Amino acid sequence: MELDDAVTTARALVAQRFPEARAAWLAGSVVSGTATPTSDLDITVLLPGPPAPFRESLEYDGWPVELFVHSRETVARWIAKDLERRRPTLVRLISSGVVLLDSDGAGLALAEECAGVLAAGPGPLSDADRDSMRYGLTDLLDDLADGTEPAMTAAVAFATWEAAIRLLLAVDGRWWGTGKWLVRELQEYDAAHETSYALRLHAGLVAAVEGDPVLLTVVVEEALEASGGRLWVGYRAEG
Repeated sequence: MELDDAVTTARALVAQRFPEARAAWLAGSVVSGTATPTSDLDITVLLPGPPAPFRESLEYDGWPVELFVHSRETVARWIAKDLERRRPTLVRLISSGVVLLDSDGAGLALAEECAGVLAAGPGPLSDADRDSMRYGLTDLLDDLADGTEPAMTAAVAFATWEAAIRLLLAVDGRWWGTGKWLVRELQEYDAAHETSYALRLHAGLVAAVEGDPVLLTVVVEEALEASGGRLWVGYRAEG
């Protein structure tokens, strides 16, 4: 997939569908250079107002397209939502995107704002939230040790793998993600800390699904120790 072709197609779509647009960006795997034959065009559009906000999936000129249409007010709300859930969805779409249109300077300003939010991270994890995550992960490890039903063991193993990654990232002030983005964030954590959690947690997950939870338990225990260790007896959450 050629980036120039993708940009040309995306600009034509924006011009046709949104002649009133203030700004637009093309992001995703086509821009990052990791596109596959099934990759789509992730296009974010900034409108002066209604019909924003909405999301739409469509096909245009042979390309699958995901449209994310916002106004300035809804962008602000989504940035706050990204921070609250520790997942930089819209922040990344705008800050990493190729500018397709910028009629009044809003495109550049928003890209710079989102880049700053992305670089700063989601903020520190509260002690209460950290302990809640430790408690939940401790409970999952107990379930993993008790597993006898293969399908249930696989489900618990995946939940344990995911919860361990989220704890590592949150304590370090890093973003979360879903699917491949969660793994990418952990790989960046490993690069910064010279650790190998991504590889070892994956190996542990595979082994656990195949019936041997020992490796996954060992690696998750290590991740927990960095946050104070297991937590169950004496845990209390107000409210």
